[in-house]
Amino acid sequence: MGVSFDNLSEAIQNQHVLREISRCSFTGKVFLVGGAIRELLLQKTPADYDLVLTEYGDLRILEGIFGVSAFLLGKKPIQTYRLAQKNSSLDITFHKGTIEEDLARRDFTMNAVAYDFKKNCIIDPLKGIDDIETKIIRYPRRQNLEDDPLRMLKAIRHFTALEGFIMDELLVGAIYALKHLIHQAAPERIKYEMDQIVISPNAFNGLNILQTTGLLFELFPDLYALKKLDEEKRFVLETFGHTIDGFKYLTTYGQIYGLDERGLRNTGYALLLHDIGKAHTFSRDDAKNTVHFFYHEKFSCDLATNIMEKLRFSSFDMKAVIKLIENHMRIFLISNNESTEKAVRRLVYKLGDLTPALIVLTLCDMYGSSGGKENDSTVTVRKRCDDVMGAYSEWRKKPLPRLITGNELMALGFEEGPIIGKILNDIREKQISGEMTLLEEALHYASNQLKKQQKP
Repeated sequence: MGVSFDNLSEAIQNQHVLREISRCSFTGKVFLVGGAIRELLLQKTPADYDLVLTEYGDLRILEGIFGVSAFLLGKKPIQTYRLAQKNSSLDITFHKGTIEEDLARRDFTMNAVAYDFKKNCIIDPLKGIDDIETKIIRYPRRQNLEDDPLRMLKAIRHFTALEGFIMDELLVGAIYALKHLIHQAAPERIKYEMDQIVISPNAFNGLNILQTTGLLFELFPDLYALKKLDEEKRFVLETFGHTIDGFKYLTTYGQIYGLDERGLRNTGYALLLHDIGKAHTFSRDDAKNTVHFFYHEKFSCDLATNIMEKLRFSSFDMKAVIKLIENHMRIFLISNNESTEKAVRRLVYKLGDLTPALIVLTLCDMYGSSGGKENDSTVTVRKRCDDVMGAYSEWRKKPLPRLITGNELMALGFEEGPIIGKILNDIREKQISGEMTLLEEALHYASNQLKKQQKP
């Protein structure tokens, strides 16, 4: 441990934000609590700080120090004010009782440590510093999970984010028993915690804990249907199993193919949800002794859309995730000897800047299924991924121009509606295949389609 109990107050004083607070005279008591102290103990620089005040007038003093006005947050169970700065923020709550009472109601013991600015001392009634040093996540009392069920998901998020930490057995057992309460949490808060889990380098272990506690299936019941399918059909290459195993490779390949945080997050959700339609599309060909999941991509897209709508995904992220799920088989399908360079280009033109994310999804899907082992099939797919990435790099240098617009089609006589989208897609496909390169050719094709449409 880089920062001990004895010199923690010195580490606090080294933080500019906290140093400014310590210089002021407040009417009541002011305490630093929560994750910032944990981060300092772990030799990290906090981005956010939680303060507990005993007098409402002291909030005005903090606003004066930092030159910003506080605003009330709407999604926390306890009334919380936020002071937002460029690189950090302060979340402020008020407590009329003792600080020990406040700490006792906090989520985890590692966050139940306080620093008293007036007395320049540490308050640690639940031995949270010991738990930070031994790297264990435990709750002060089970009731705290019932008071704010999101803490169950937050515990797993901390488990994935804090290197070397483990979850206390009592905490794991409590989450299993109380998992049904997660539906009381706001969808936006659930999504925030899941976002952090999905993009963590430790996402695989986090998802396993989510599965063990049953919390995963409370949030994504369609994944439970997938798990039951594996068990009932005794699949060797498990549909649910390979989905979870795929997260072993997500951050590694995400880094290799240059995904930013948003791209990695959307790819993670696409990986999590890409096969949920298989539970609804299973069929067996007894004559050939094979199983099929015809059109499972469409079912997966429909189910994923419902899930993302409930969790309040942005329309941009929903479109990205759906497009990845919709096309998650494409690279596999063009990874045979008969595939052409034209097929690779068509895929790149169709996916555009989602191409690297699709490659990452493909590799996670593949190695999740192969147990991370190489074989003739994985080598072939890897080679095709290289081809796709090469075509994407070329496309980035010289994107394919759009030949015609919807307005131009309406000027020809088309009525506004789905037909315009269809004609634009048809022209785009012909352009990608090389059949069409000029505006005049696009106009000629569109005119012919309009004549067909107008025939009695």
